[in-house]
Amino acid sequence: MIQRRRNSSAVLQNIVNRNRASGKDGVYAVCSAHPWVIDAAIGQAMEDDSILLVESTSSQVNQLGGYTGQTPRQFADFVHSAARRMRLPKDRILLGGDHLGPFPWRATVANRALKKACELVRACVLAGYGKIHLDASMACADDPKILPEDIVAQRAAVLCEAAEDAMKDLPRGAASPLYVIGTEVPVPGGETASGAPPVVTTVESLHQTLQIFQRAFEERRLSAAWQRVVGVVVQPGVEFGDDVVFAYDRNQARSLSAGLPRRPALVYEAHSTDYQSPSALAQMVKDHFAILKVGPWLTFAFREAVFALSAIEKELLAGRKSRKLSRVREVLDRAMVRKPVYWRSYYHGNERQLRLARAYSYSDRCRYYWHEPAVQAEIDRLLDNLKTHPLPLTLVSQYLPQEYEAIRAGQIERRPEAVIRYHIQLVLHTYATACGIQKNEAPRAVR
Repeated sequence: MIQRRRNSSAVLQNIVNRNRASGKDGVYAVCSAHPWVIDAAIGQAMEDDSILLVESTSSQVNQLGGYTGQTPRQFADFVHSAARRMRLPKDRILLGGDHLGPFPWRATVANRALKKACELVRACVLAGYGKIHLDASMACADDPKILPEDIVAQRAAVLCEAAEDAMKDLPRGAASPLYVIGTEVPVPGGETASGAPPVVTTVESLHQTLQIFQRAFEERRLSAAWQRVVGVVVQPGVEFGDDVVFAYDRNQARSLSAGLPRRPALVYEAHSTDYQSPSALAQMVKDHFAILKVGPWLTFAFREAVFALSAIEKELLAGRKSRKLSRVREVLDRAMVRKPVYWRSYYHGNERQLRLARAYSYSDRCRYYWHEPAVQAEIDRLLDNLKTHPLPLTLVSQYLPQEYEAIRAGQIERRPEAVIRYHIQLVLHTYATACGIQKNEAPRAVR
């Protein structure tokens, strides 16, 4: 149980300390700006009496709006508004910035991109973000293809300096941000992966990275900030791609797990943990990969639920002249074809293969299109159709068997909204259990 009056940053620091001591505690970071995902995550945090760590990437949310159209302040207001609506106290929420760095501006020269990145970091701190992932690992227009690690570290220190400077404009007593560093970082949104699993970070590489980053911080007189580095991004050997998931193999990560540095007092942050098995996630936490990032799996679950409800709608209402069926799948695909920028470099093959990937890929690039007005209108039509015609349990059993069991057990109501949220919460429940937060056998209803 958390202490109510402690700020969420302090709770995260305590989780890090406990994991270092015993490997028994961890935290998962919800990397999504999707309203349904945020609601489900709030419901899970309320059930678990835990903090909720929500992170936005530099592409999703930035001072220019990102692809969600939200600035850091607007994203913070969005999350806090949802929390108020569902009665989750503000001090139970920890906002984080993921991949904060030059990524959105990498097509420009480095100085300009880094200036924009510093503006973003400052905006995040002023919006109340308490966890900052400093990611300057990407090459800009005038850089070599692969950046030397000392350059990455120096740019990360510049970003940290911007964050520390922003603290001067916050009210007295505001919690100082916690930082995550590292150069072995997957690109924002996940990577395409094929062939062999990714190579696990070596202990020698880890210690070298920490030495280089510490030196860069000290050169900018950021020793105090260095003591607030709570995580380092490493490669534990997990990844997912279009139709493949590389599972965690703790034997391959054994040396890295045993090589946790004494100073700074940090843990490992694992990206791209989506679709790992419950046992693999639990093993990762025990092996000090204590911060588990999850994003695409959550919107993948949303898509699964919506497509399943669309199938139920068709079985239930097809042929009725009084009702126009929704066309979520068709309109979603049309939006993706019209604006392929978010999936074109990830999916490959002929048109049949591309169409399949656009809908069902583990990479879940369709998550960039749910906010499109035409797509949202079809989801609204779907929900409206199913609200006026109660979901038959026989069809729920056919298309959503886990939700069928939950309805029969009285855990959720027989409503399409409850079904969607429960399906997302099943993923969150897996992470909560792996992190030692959730002890129940199944998530309860999200009202």
